Amino acid sequence: MKIKLFDSELKVMEVLWREGDLPAGQLAKILKEEIGWNRNTTYTVIKKCVEKGAVRRGEPNFMCSAMITKVQVQNYETEELIGKMFDGSKEKFFAAFLDGGKLSKEEMESLKRMVMELDE
Repeated sequence: MKIKLFDSELKVMEVLWREGDLPAGQLAKILKEEIGWNRNTTYTVIKKCVEKGAVRRGEPNFMCSAMITKVQVQNYETEELIGKMFDGSKEKFFAAFLDGGKLSKEEMESLKRMVMELDE
């Protein structure tokens, strides 16, 4: 599923991914504590997420449920970034990523394992 989420929508999704299903009121309370949003702001963003198919809202208590996973959003955003900034080339993206800074020995070993597993 390919859904473009804006930063505000991602904040709602992050809470749902972390906490699981929540009534809209509880979601608003958490976002007020964490980032200072008022209830109307949260409800507006929830509505946008519902319209995009990222959240389902039902009864009782306007229970909100994530309809997409964090991995789905990460994969979509990564594809968008690679398409926009690296002409769709994963090789160019990976080269830029590796050029960006030093990796620890553990990170290098982990990346090597991932690449080797792709070959299997």
